[in-house]
Amino acid sequence: MAPAQITPSQLDCGFMALTVNTGPSSTDAEVVGVPFFEGGVAAIGGLAVPDAAARARRGFEGKVGQVGSYEVDGRTVVALGLGNANEVTLDSLRRAAASFVRSASSVESAALALAAVEVDGADAASKAQAIAEGVVLGFYRYGEFKSKEDDRKLRDVILLGADAAGVERGRWIAEATSKARDLVNSPPIAMTPTRFAEIATEVANECGLGITVWDEKKILEERLGAVLGVAAGSAEPPRFIQLSYEPEGAAATLALVGKGITFDSGGLSLKTAEGMITMKGDMTGAANVLMAMSVLPKLAPNVRVLGFLPLTENMPGPKATKPSDVLRARNGTTIEVLNTDAEGRLVLSDALVLAVEAQPDAIIDIATLTGAIVVALGDEISGLMGTNDALIEQVKAASERTSEPLWHMPLPARYRKKLDSPIADLKNIGPRGVAGSLTAGLFLKEFTGGLPWVHLDIAGTEHSDSDDGYISKGGTAFGTRTLIEVVEKFTKP
Repeated sequence: MAPAQITPSQLDCGFMALTVNTGPSSTDAEVVGVPFFEGGVAAIGGLAVPDAAARARRGFEGKVGQVGSYEVDGRTVVALGLGNANEVTLDSLRRAAASFVRSASSVESAALALAAVEVDGADAASKAQAIAEGVVLGFYRYGEFKSKEDDRKLRDVILLGADAAGVERGRWIAEATSKARDLVNSPPIAMTPTRFAEIATEVANECGLGITVWDEKKILEERLGAVLGVAAGSAEPPRFIQLSYEPEGAAATLALVGKGITFDSGGLSLKTAEGMITMKGDMTGAANVLMAMSVLPKLAPNVRVLGFLPLTENMPGPKATKPSDVLRARNGTTIEVLNTDAEGRLVLSDALVLAVEAQPDAIIDIATLTGAIVVALGDEISGLMGTNDALIEQVKAASERTSEPLWHMPLPARYRKKLDSPIADLKNIGPRGVAGSLTAGLFLKEFTGGLPWVHLDIAGTEHSDSDDGYISKGGTAFGTRTLIEVVEKFTKP
């Protein structure tokens, strides 16, 4: 049977059949979304709202995340809870917008009155961006392999009184994030390294990025021994992608490295059946980098950005790397592989070396790297490690603005000895059950050439088991919006 594939129409620089506009009036909308603070106080005036008795009958109090649908003067009004009036954030608007489009999916047109809500420290453009992001991300659904067509009718959303430039910017960023989700949600038969590279080429050509794709022969010529070691057990050949966004007169250069394991069985260190279920998402880092970079020509930050994406499956085929084998990375470092399921750090080692050779001002890698980070931080917070305080602060600040939370983890120098190997320069794992995320970070640090570097471990946040606000069940593309935000505000550390 021929593998199913993502259609090119899903991957251009436009978007789905949902139009997000600005406008002063809700005259033509079938449904209107109205925000309320806790205690049932309307957040803005001038709109028809359900009376207090009607809200009370359904238990609507304006708490964060509450949604209530009412008939008012012959029109449906959706009440949206924002919580305490003094604690409203941009993410409150983002979540309320997402809840609204889900509630209004049965009509063709809807209007949303969130832009007038006051958010401490936020200007009109920032509020409009957050609302637009919530609308687009809340509307997201992956249905490529569903036999039944999407039955949602909503096609037009008017953001009343919203800053037009902010809406456009939010739509671009959310569309990029949605496309990253599409890649992550695709089944591994449809998202092989070869197919990912084809899609990346389409995206780069359509969006205005430079791209180079290495096949397995070129990967061998370029001495990416760690990538080849991971790919050895798969019938699918590896690919290595280099992307570039190069504005004239750029003030700085930032390298982004994304892990691209399109399916991870664990190799000969085989995962359990349950452990493999979400492993099509082991290429989330690469998807995030690709789609974050795809929107840069539109946003036009004055920063040169280089992307490095190692792509391969990790399979237990007859030529698979065996536990205790030794691989040689591009920079000559030898690695004793004691666990083939610790493969992400292997492909990243070669990618980081290539990034260092480009001599950027800083490097950020993003990867679904360790189960240990899930134990430490759960499924809503990602781990951050790094070697440069200024760069770490830039990334943390960006994550706070996008509400993609990161927790700064240490890189204890004393733990480096846990990676010492008796037969090679280092081994790919430390002692079982001991600081697994930290030793993985220390492994990657060996390949960063002393440059300012940050590592993001998104193993716990790349997938959601349910819809939650603007997060949809399945791949979340956690980190895409943060990478974009980092690039736009980036300064040399």
